[in-house]
Amino acid sequence: MALVVMCGQPCSGKSKAALCLVEALKESESKHNVRIIDEACFHLDRNQSYANMPSEKNLRGVLRSEVDRSVSKDSIIIVDSLNNIKGYRYELWCLARASGIRYCVVYCDVEETFCRKWNEERREKGEVNYNDSIFEDLVRRFEKPERRNRWDSPLFELWPHREGTEKSSSAIIDAVSYLTKKVDSKTRDVKILQPTIATQTTRFSDANSLFELDKATQEVTNAIVEAQSQALGGPLNGVSVGKDLPVINISRSVGLPELRRMRRTFIKLTGQTSLSGPPPPSDADSAKRMFIDYLNRELGTS
Repeated sequence: MALVVMCGQPCSGKSKAALCLVEALKESESKHNVRIIDEACFHLDRNQSYANMPSEKNLRGVLRSEVDRSVSKDSIIIVDSLNNIKGYRYELWCLARASGIRYCVVYCDVEETFCRKWNEERREKGEVNYNDSIFEDLVRRFEKPERRNRWDSPLFELWPHREGTEKSSSAIIDAVSYLTKKVDSKTRDVKILQPTIATQTTRFSDANSLFELDKATQEVTNAIVEAQSQALGGPLNGVSVGKDLPVINISRSVGLPELRRMRRTFIKLTGQTSLSGPPPPSDADSAKRMFIDYLNRELGTS
């Protein structure tokens, strides 16, 4: 139904804003399931996760994969993380577009001095905080969202250091209105992202074949993402998906957007072939084997 991306400097009050948004959504007329995805979901230590670029890349990959698995037209997903890189926010926007749902960014605009002070206060209280070197590095690399960018729009801004953050804050109220407003052909102030032809899943007449193909290719994609995450950017000696299935030979790092494109293309090609030839595979192993062969050909390793 919607993807909400929290954004802001470290210790700028994003988590509190996310909780206020959840509370306000639950009190609204919306009956959709609301879920927060953050580092805590995976028991990840924030200092270890941002200690170096491979670790940070791994963190973003884990969160992005969970968002990809979770977005749907029946739920509101809130990504409570730094989301400080505009390229990463664009990737999240692409996930929302592929799912045909609403998207928005909630930005906690706080001056660095206040963020630094709040981080020190957390440390004194024994609460979760950032090491000074990591904090300064994240502050330096933060890329502020701009509403003119489609992946930063619509943009709802909060100023926690000036106004505090409550479920009654104007930005929270505006975000709830945007996320829950019913739309029709005359609605102009709510944008539901539309998938392009390349992102639309081909419909098969055989519902069971579609289900197995979709499920099998997603499992293969998840296996690749998980293997690369565990390798922390290092080389892979092949990814095994099952005992009787061929190994996926990957000689380079393959990002989730590229994997998603190849998965969509494979499903589309399989659907087109089934119109004039044999039907798509109706069992999981056959679907996985075909997809693995396709990946190995496309990645130039077979």
